[in-house]
Amino acid sequence: MIKDITIGQYIYGTSPLHKLEPWVKIVLTLVYAAVVLMLKAPAAYAVYFAFTAAAVLISTVPVKMLLKGLKPLIWLFAFTSVFNLFLTPGEPLCSFRLGALAVSISRAGIKASVLLALRLTLLVMGTSLLTLTTSPLQLTDGIEKLLKPLAGIKVPAHEIAMMTSIAIRFIPTIGEEADRLMKAQKARGADMESGGIFKRARAMTPILIPLLTSAFRRADELAVAMDARCYGGGKRTRMKVTHAGRRDAAAAAVLAAVSAAALIAGII
Repeated sequence: MIKDITIGQYIYGTSPLHKLEPWVKIVLTLVYAAVVLMLKAPAAYAVYFAFTAAAVLISTVPVKMLLKGLKPLIWLFAFTSVFNLFLTPGEPLCSFRLGALAVSISRAGIKASVLLALRLTLLVMGTSLLTLTTSPLQLTDGIEKLLKPLAGIKVPAHEIAMMTSIAIRFIPTIGEEADRLMKAQKARGADMESGGIFKRARAMTPILIPLLTSAFRRADELAVAMDARCYGGGKRTRMKVTHAGRRDAAAAAVLAAVSAAALIAGII
């Protein structure tokens, strides 16, 4: 399941989403996430799901890539949905006992659990779409442009952007390394799927130690490679300088219109 993480992966393409200015895509993704967290009514979620589906089709990113990114979070979806199902107050539809605990399910609890699952799905798909259509280098440039106004107070915008993009880039790499280690331990007879939660946690120790060692080794190799290429110091220039244009303005206008429609649909 670890290998199914899609955040940090990039799929080359020439779609309108790929051609958007990186910093514009980052801002639009933040706005998208903020609006998703504000949605409350089923009609509003329907509008945003239709918009997200259209964005996926325009991006030409395989739908299975986005669905694969949801698999590692199934347990989170189930955990949060169950909590909302049983802990949301409202008129009970049914009641039963779990040992000494009286449990009831209300219509409000069912609605809250379903909408929470939809909200998490939209958030994962939106953020995954950002990294799948933006290369690590473009992501670095976008973050740096957003942090550029802070240069006046001595904020190292380029260094922060580089560290952020490297961290995102190595998420799938670390996931693949963890998957290989798990398969190697299972081939040696390790049991990681039976027993309680504490037993499974102890069984993960042979995975975590070599994984941390590998992560530190990769970080050291990357630092040596950057140092050997004289990276750092002085003002850096870019081979390709891009600017926001009509395409970016159109994307912002579409997102604003859809967000307004979704919020209005939730009020009416």
